Amino acid sequence: MANIRSAKKRTRKSERQTLVNRTRRTHIRSLVKSVETAIEGGDKKIAEAAMKAAEPEMDRGVSRGIMHRNTVSRKISRLSARIKVLS
Repeated sequence: MANIRSAKKRTRKSERQTLVNRTRRTHIRSLVKSVETAIEGGDKKIAEAAMKAAEPEMDRGVSRGIMHRNTVSRKISRLSARIKVLS
């Protein structure tokens, strides 16, 4: 356990931030899952709409430091390619 006052504060802050980041990461995963479900359903319009909602959230996750930029780029690319094949 931390003894120094600033270390105690840092612990409190990191616990709060961990909860926020976990919530954001879960939200992003849910959006990606909705895109994948739409792709499996075979409906291109629904898949494109879900992708339109998921992509900015994924980019926001990168800018907030929750996800790595290459990971998000790869996921966006692969999902877009799968949507394109639906036509």
